[in-house]
Amino acid sequence: MSGHSKWSTIKRKKGKADAERGRLFTRLIRELTVAARNGGGDMSSNPRLRTAVENAKSNNMPAANIERAIKKGTGELPGMTLEEVAYEGYAPGGVALLIETVTDNRNRTTSEIRHLLTKAGGRMGELGSVAWMFQQRGMIVVEKKGLSEDDVMLAALDAGAEDVSDEGDSWEIVTAPADLAKVSQALQEAGIEPLSSELIRLPKSTVALEREGAGKVLKLVDALEEHDDVQQVSANFDIPDQILEELGA
Repeated sequence: MSGHSKWSTIKRKKGKADAERGRLFTRLIRELTVAARNGGGDMSSNPRLRTAVENAKSNNMPAANIERAIKKGTGELPGMTLEEVAYEGYAPGGVALLIETVTDNRNRTTSEIRHLLTKAGGRMGELGSVAWMFQQRGMIVVEKKGLSEDDVMLAALDAGAEDVSDEGDSWEIVTAPADLAKVSQALQEAGIEPLSSELIRLPKSTVALEREGAGKVLKLVDALEEHDDVQQVSANFDIPDQILEELGA
């Protein structure tokens, strides 16, 4: 759990930078569109869309942008044809990577992801070689701001959360995928506003990295997440706090 929590913290910091560069909105719009296309535009019967909308709102996306993305997904507005493609691979040190993308050109994206992996000393894996190492879970992040552990745990666990962990300046709440929206709503009803609420992939086990290896893996993951088609990168590494601080992550 702690290995993923550190990774989550890194990703949240990167998310702020992504927002400044305009990439975060692009990813959120693509998720809204695909979720609406696959499950319809009614949030009450489409949990994935409900989660996507909540995440978009938490990142201050205008309501008009959200509505437009959903209508593109349902076909009410014209838009490009998007396809979900997941790539499995390895970073240096044997770290497993599951790279989830949304693309309008599978061949281009495949070539570019392969290039990024190879350039960094990683490699593409066979279908099924990595996916089994991760399990999908809901992740809710709550900024502390004076909230006690009892406040958060009472609201979260009563609503069906699996775990609540202290991550310094925030609480991280893990749920079953189907319970993400329910737990998030329960927190809001208790007056606790989540910073983010999303589906992630938790590693079943982690690979411990030393400083040199950690730098290489973080650089590769950073490059992958810079790619416009990449929605999420899941990795099974663990890095000691001291090394993370030295690397500025």
